[in-house]
Amino acid sequence: MSEVRGHQVADDVFVFTGTAVNWVLIREGSELTLVDAGWRGDTEQVERSIRSLGREPQDLRAVVLTHAHADHSGALNHLHDTYGVPLYMDSAEVPNAVGTVDESGGPLDVAKILYRPRVALWAAQIVGVGALRHVTVPDAQAFPQEAGPDDGPDDGALDLPGRPVPVATPGHTSGHTSYLLPSAGVLISGDALVTAHPTLPDVVAPRLLPGFFSNDQDSAVRALSTLRTVDADTLVPGHGPTWHGPISRAVDEALDHVSEH
Repeated sequence: MSEVRGHQVADDVFVFTGTAVNWVLIREGSELTLVDAGWRGDTEQVERSIRSLGREPQDLRAVVLTHAHADHSGALNHLHDTYGVPLYMDSAEVPNAVGTVDESGGPLDVAKILYRPRVALWAAQIVGVGALRHVTVPDAQAFPQEAGPDDGPDDGALDLPGRPVPVATPGHTSGHTSYLLPSAGVLISGDALVTAHPTLPDVVAPRLLPGFFSNDQDSAVRALSTLRTVDADTLVPGHGPTWHGPISRAVDEALDHVSEH
């Protein structure tokens, strides 16, 4: 059994890495919020990451999803069906999750670059954890009621542990959502902004994923303007290591390299 790979990035905020993808646990007292849930084959690792914090899956108040691609939603059905955990996302992402639309990336485009050793290794790994299976999440729900206008500095926060604030970043998918944790100074960016990926050059730095992964790459580029305004100094991407610095600087660096892909 492989060791669970994770680290703390802020008070009560923990990042874990499965098969070349990250998920985040936010702790508040004895309860947790999970952001994203790896590949289906990462399900055991997701459970072990929860237990590594001295908690059980039953302590999850909810999972909130950045987007419904298979590498971020793999453990959702297990967590809901086994423990009754609610599964929340932007209303525009629910059709992707339940399977009435499919905005997944381009496997044929990946096939064209399988000659690259890093891509070939990654492709073999993700096939083993469910990349060839289409994941649907029948119990996906739109976000619950958000905080009211007089509830404090994190207006718009979800009433969940850590009070994550959804930040709409459509493009990669129609309902792609990043999450700001104002009190921790952390932005969880999903695939709106990453720091490494096997299909990108071998460098650790803020980047957009290649356009063939996105439903609308022009919208994904425009969404970076939204992230530029976010007040945080820690970026937790869906792929790649945590990055430290103003989010505006991360956006500028990513935009400088958009034309490369």
